[in-house]
Amino acid sequence: MAESVELPSRLAILPFRNKVLLPGAFIRIRCTSQSSVKLVEQELWQREEKGLIGILPVRDAAEMASVGSVLTQGSDPGERSSKIQGGTSDAHKLEGKNQQEVFHWHKRGVAARALHLSRGVEKPSGRVTYTVVLEGLCRFSVEELNTRGIYCTAKISPLEMTKAEMEQVEQDPDFITLSRQFKSTAMELISVFEQKHKTSGRIRVLLETVPLHKLADIFVASFEMSFEEQLCMLDSVDLKVRLSKATELVDRHLQSIRVAEKITQKVEGQLSKSQKEFLLRQQMRAIKEELGDNDDDEDDLAALERKMQGAGMPSNIWKHAQRELRRLKKMQPQQPGYNSSRVYLELLADLPWQKASEEQELDLKAAKDRLDSDHYGLVKVKQRIVEYLAVRKLKPDARGPVLCFVGPPGVGKTSLASSIAAALGRKFVRISLGGVKDEADIRGHRRTYIGSMPGRLIDGLKRVGVCNPVMLLDEIDKTGSDIRGDPASALLEVLDPEQNKTFNDHYLNVPFDLSKVVFVATANRAQPIPPPLLDRMEVIELPGYTPDEKLRIAMQHLIPRVLDQHGLTPEFLQIPEDMVKLIIQGYTREAGVRNLERNFAALARAAAVRVAEQEQTVPLNKGIDKLTSPLLENRLAEGAEMEMEVIPMGVNNHEISNTFRIASPLVVDEALLEKILGPPRFDDREAAERVATPGVSVGLVWTTFGGEVQFVEATAMVGKGELHLTGQLGDVIKESAQIALTWVRARTADFKLAAAEDLNLLEGRDIHIHFPAGAVPKDGPSAGVTLVTALVSLFSQKSARADTAMTGEMTLRGLVLPVGGVKDKILAAHRYGIKRVILPQRNLKDLVEVPAAVLSSLEIIPVKRVEDVLEQAFEGGCPWRRQSKL
Repeated sequence: MAESVELPSRLAILPFRNKVLLPGAFIRIRCTSQSSVKLVEQELWQREEKGLIGILPVRDAAEMASVGSVLTQGSDPGERSSKIQGGTSDAHKLEGKNQQEVFHWHKRGVAARALHLSRGVEKPSGRVTYTVVLEGLCRFSVEELNTRGIYCTAKISPLEMTKAEMEQVEQDPDFITLSRQFKSTAMELISVFEQKHKTSGRIRVLLETVPLHKLADIFVASFEMSFEEQLCMLDSVDLKVRLSKATELVDRHLQSIRVAEKITQKVEGQLSKSQKEFLLRQQMRAIKEELGDNDDDEDDLAALERKMQGAGMPSNIWKHAQRELRRLKKMQPQQPGYNSSRVYLELLADLPWQKASEEQELDLKAAKDRLDSDHYGLVKVKQRIVEYLAVRKLKPDARGPVLCFVGPPGVGKTSLASSIAAALGRKFVRISLGGVKDEADIRGHRRTYIGSMPGRLIDGLKRVGVCNPVMLLDEIDKTGSDIRGDPASALLEVLDPEQNKTFNDHYLNVPFDLSKVVFVATANRAQPIPPPLLDRMEVIELPGYTPDEKLRIAMQHLIPRVLDQHGLTPEFLQIPEDMVKLIIQGYTREAGVRNLERNFAALARAAAVRVAEQEQTVPLNKGIDKLTSPLLENRLAEGAEMEMEVIPMGVNNHEISNTFRIASPLVVDEALLEKILGPPRFDDREAAERVATPGVSVGLVWTTFGGEVQFVEATAMVGKGELHLTGQLGDVIKESAQIALTWVRARTADFKLAAAEDLNLLEGRDIHIHFPAGAVPKDGPSAGVTLVTALVSLFSQKSARADTAMTGEMTLRGLVLPVGGVKDKILAAHRYGIKRVILPQRNLKDLVEVPAAVLSSLEIIPVKRVEDVLEQAFEGGCPWRRQSKL
């Protein structure tokens, strides 16, 4: 430790940029600049151990914080430095690029002497450099700063106390208290240091041998602190201030060490746990090797790699998978990302990149027969599938179609998709989109999320195991959208043949080819489907079945299926064709056949109860000889020992039917229908009964469940000439009612609906129009002609024809405009027993899609104007037509 030295009046100054050397501290610097090399050579190298220099802190102008005096020098401002306490990193030359740069010199510094000095020469430049180890001695104050050649010198005054002043301060009670606090904190720091580094008590000797005013500088210089704190310690000339500041800094350093120790202990505890698990796994692996059990993680990864090699991935995806596999092999099974990476690689290995269904030889006739056996009718759909097969026969790599079946419930849209898969010889996968609101259900979640998973499309392909299945997108019109995205927009990429070759699932994060998939979508309505998505699909409408088609479907498909589901055969339940027609006409009025199947199921349940109650079976303990099983008779003839054998009693349906014996099968008739299903819900007299009163007309409307017959009722009452509308009506249908009333009021005289002196139909009365049923929302323009007919019937007190239904939009000038859903509406009229249908003339082209059997039973009346409608809507035509201006 340096003893007290006598300082000269002037010292050569070596500036330290943003660094402070405290008394008692050691520092090593490397001098490379011309000024610092010259200073070291003249002041230290030539004077050897007698040389002294001054170390003065310097801060950049940009970092200046108004500390001390400011002097401007044109020379190199000095050297970067680093301590040699606890490390040996060399300081580097200050890179002063501008000789006129302004630096701010601190007004106090520390005198230093060289403990070690070495000289070197840089090659190939030949420049001389010095490496110096300096020891801080004592503080001084700068009174005047000058230049000597190319380096600086300063006139200084020492700041250290004299011996008398020191003895006086040591008697101060405050100083004694501060000394005890400092020694106590320093002792704790030394204890922690010795425990951490396993050193002996050599450091403790410092507390006993070194004076406190030097010990404070030594302790503070031994750990890292900011430049401002170093300057504050340098400026602490007063011993009490210096001890107080040193105690604060040592205590803070002690607390930081303790916090670091706690963190280290936690980390070491976790590491020791991991090391313990690793050791146990190694022991388990050795035990398994001795037992010959090789199902450890390495074998699993090897099996996974073999599986990935056999998956047939494209080259770019195989490179990506290899990279992920290498990353997985470097991870321990207990690491957080291990399971997610492994699940991801297993998905890559399970996906059918190249594996496809082995299609049989394309036989158009066999495929058509298969479709006919599964579904009756649906000629247009079957023809489209046969066309696709014909194209595949000519061009094997033809693109799969994207079909969309639109129609009411129960017409066989979903089952038709599975039949298409069977006809094509492909596997079938169904994806329900009803209620889906999250885009991630289509494209998957990104792997950065916890619990991420692939989308439904990739998951479906993984389950089915081939890359060319028939994929059903069920209820595509019932997707929603919210803050999580729009699934319908995500389907644009899926159903576009130009884009789905490189479909990118967010979880998969590599392109997958969907162009070989045959997509079939189903929807009840086309309106909710976004137009861009609808444009990518080939829409095929399935409007519903005629009564004759329902009869054939019931006899060929529904009744055999219902009997099989209830464990019955035709020997137990027989439903004649006439009774099937009665159920269709009196108990169901729907576009599909779902309710028809439910009625058959009710009959089958009643038959099952009758069979179970009247069963005549022989108990086994009454003698086995009374059972008439051919299999049993053969075994008895062979002399088998029956007590040693179990005879299967349910070998075939014949043996089962012999077990249950009833006197006669249950034949359904009208009385039984009313007993089981109740009285008929519908009859053909409904329209005649409801139209018997003037003010009622029969219209045809379209709903999501197919076409329906809509009655319109109008009545008049005392009032102020207002129009009242009820029946949950939309804005369009309300406007149609206003147009109809205006048109009738404008032609009051033509139709002679009022006396000549009173042509105001609404004088002193209100008109109320109602659309039953009130709980069903209604909207659309197609009820215009129906409203006119109801109003004319009300004002003329003439009843409209009960066998005539109508549809069409009307204009204010009386023109009848075309409407949509014509096929559904005509089928609905046929179901209700309507005989005549008034239709806009421009809708005659839509009759091509109506079955010929339906058209033959109806009279289709095309009209152009509302006057033509009224001429046909009343019995015998308009009774006032001769007087009118029609």
